[in-house]
Amino acid sequence: MATQQSRSAARIMMAPAVFLLLGWMLIPLCMTLFFSFKKYLPLRGDSMANGLEWVGFANYVRFVSSSSFWPSIQTTLIIVGGVLVITIVLGIALAILLDQPMWGQGVVRILVIAPFFVMPTVSALVWKNMFMDPVNGILAHLWKFFGAEPIQWLSQASLPSLVMIVSWQWLPFATLILLTAIQSLDSEQLEAAEMDGAPVHKRFFFIVLPHLARAITIVTLIQTIFLLAIFAEIFVTTGGAFGTKTLSYLIFQRVLESQNVGLGSAGGVYAIILANIVAIFLMRIVGKNLDA
Repeated sequence: MATQQSRSAARIMMAPAVFLLLGWMLIPLCMTLFFSFKKYLPLRGDSMANGLEWVGFANYVRFVSSSSFWPSIQTTLIIVGGVLVITIVLGIALAILLDQPMWGQGVVRILVIAPFFVMPTVSALVWKNMFMDPVNGILAHLWKFFGAEPIQWLSQASLPSLVMIVSWQWLPFATLILLTAIQSLDSEQLEAAEMDGAPVHKRFFFIVLPHLARAITIVTLIQTIFLLAIFAEIFVTTGGAFGTKTLSYLIFQRVLESQNVGLGSAGGVYAIILANIVAIFLMRIVGKNLDA
């Protein structure tokens, strides 16, 4: 049992890291809130040295009134939902496959996990130029081989293309978490069910899938937090065109392209609110599964 002195010593040793983390999070948040209530156009001569004009909630109203705001929210949720469905379904299938004894199992696992360590910009460039190029891409040659007209992936099927690219990046993460969960499953349960005559699909739905519930909720929570801020893949492939402008990309356009720091900061606050709503919703799901 920890004594009062040891607990106090632990708090003292942890204090510098806690204060550093709080400062790391709170300072940018406070600056974002400050600028969101100000008129700050650097290219038009506005500067903090000369003082910034207070505009109240005008930036918030203008940002949410933009014709791009609600479509960007919709696009963000579509990408997040699509990636989650693909990575969880394929992740479960790959995890079950990798759990089976096979020759070169270690090498296969490394190859499956490898895409997760590729930078998003690099993977997006590879998919854009090597796979989805309508002239020289692998998919274009495949379409021509079967006598079909190549698809302009990033213009004709922009959202599915982005979902495909991002899913490829996050599938290894989901597979790794789900594989760990499957390996913790008591094999005696499956053997007993098999001996009782339960078919494969019933063993999966009534034994394996319930066992994976916690792992699935953790994968969903972590991936959603990161996917809500997806940016690099859109910047490299479509540049926000063809209906692929997410909330984070819209904020980028307002801050860097339009040089309107106040408007972009208001968008950042909206992004924080959206992330917290999704996080609270997912934490409730995680809590229910962990308590089950």
